[in-house]
Amino acid sequence: MGKPTGFMEFCREIPADRAPLERINDWNEFHLHMSEEALRTQGARCMDCGIPFCHTGTLLSGMASGCPINNLIPEWNDLVYRGLWQQALDRLHRTNNFPEFTGRVCPAPCEGSCTLGMSDPAVTIKNIEVSIIERGWQEGWIVANQPKIRTGKKVAVVGSGPAGLSAAAQLNKAGHTVTVFERADLPGGLLMYGIPNMKLDKREVVLRRVKLLEQEGINFVCNTAIGGSDYPVEKLRSEFDAVILATGATLPRDLPIEGRGLNGVHFAMDFLAANTRAVLNPGTDFISAKGKDVIIIGGGDTGTDCVATSLRHGCNSVTQLEIMPQSPEQRAADNPWPEWPKTHKVDYGQEEAAARYGADPRTYLTTATKFEGDASGNLTAVHTVQVSWGKNEKGQFVPNPVPGTEQVRPAGLVLLAMGFLGPEQPLLDALGVERDGRSNIKAEYEQYTTSIPGVFAAGDCRRGQSLVVWAFNEGRGAARECDRYLMGETELP
Repeated sequence: MGKPTGFMEFCREIPADRAPLERINDWNEFHLHMSEEALRTQGARCMDCGIPFCHTGTLLSGMASGCPINNLIPEWNDLVYRGLWQQALDRLHRTNNFPEFTGRVCPAPCEGSCTLGMSDPAVTIKNIEVSIIERGWQEGWIVANQPKIRTGKKVAVVGSGPAGLSAAAQLNKAGHTVTVFERADLPGGLLMYGIPNMKLDKREVVLRRVKLLEQEGINFVCNTAIGGSDYPVEKLRSEFDAVILATGATLPRDLPIEGRGLNGVHFAMDFLAANTRAVLNPGTDFISAKGKDVIIIGGGDTGTDCVATSLRHGCNSVTQLEIMPQSPEQRAADNPWPEWPKTHKVDYGQEEAAARYGADPRTYLTTATKFEGDASGNLTAVHTVQVSWGKNEKGQFVPNPVPGTEQVRPAGLVLLAMGFLGPEQPLLDALGVERDGRSNIKAEYEQYTTSIPGVFAAGDCRRGQSLVVWAFNEGRGAARECDRYLMGETELP
């Protein structure tokens, strides 16, 4: 697979990005593209592994090792190396409904478990993946394919994020009539409103795929919240033969400290979603960081996206507080290959902030203790303290304030990016579906059946906040089990 000696002859290369100080002036995607010759060279680095870990999708130490949707990575690397792009696209689509999404926003656990990565930089799997799918769109190889036979069964998918879209695509292929309900004004869920446009273009990428799904027969119903006056659950159950819940885990973790109610303290997702709406519809109201000192509390992709968005607004300064310590530059002894490498990374937002202000915006081992405001109730500052981690009387690791490290930081905007607690509960209450101890829908992995016959659950609402590629894994799996429930057997993978 690939050139047998390619990994010894060629170095890892990834496409260049647009210059940070250039790209913060617009909302366009910032990744550039590589030439076909360069991509074929990168495909040649694939090692013809006897046991390729890159497509295993195993959980090691609670994190994905390899691709959770079991992409046939060595096969399409070889096909790209040989210039057989259409065959590579066929292999890619066998396991992945939407490679244009994973190729842009997945953190690539496949690369973390690449065998070459034990001694050298891993194969550039993610970039080859997105290059294959974009070549397919450019060449006109990706066309709508409606199923030849309809089963007469109707399925409702509640939520049009990654899990919902993949479930809908698979069920439609099986011949069922699928309706996807979305409470927002456009389909896509997290893909539409949770990820900024410069990372995943909404019109050119997300809506391009939605349009194709519509051409294949899937019906999208937006601006409709299931479980309330819009669409009662009784109507849902009576009009459809089966239901897949793919609502995501959208209940944000709050920070209930003094001053939380001040004007200027917002959840990160409210900030990001409103901004995307304004990008798509200029003139729409949004939470602006222009001219403000911005403090982002929390790390991860959401924190990075808040940094990048604030810069594009023209913020005065941006600081990102992380309560955890900085990760090591290299794998630690207790984080061996093929586990996901928990190493220090500089993502696009931090790179842009460093170019704009001269330093990485992240401050580690630091937490907020109080929000301070003026007489009008507007945020003016954030009180912070450094922490050290130690065990409490129950043996749990907890942060402890370090005396003498208190600081008052000026702030006109605070964005809370501390993750999510689980799915929102009103719809689940209305359905009466059973939940687990973390408030997620109770349904066994690879079965996806809830406590209500004919109702399935997939993605973050079942497993908790996770990777987009796990959402695809679960959406496909729930579609398979839903098809089996409806037909008595299934041919879906």
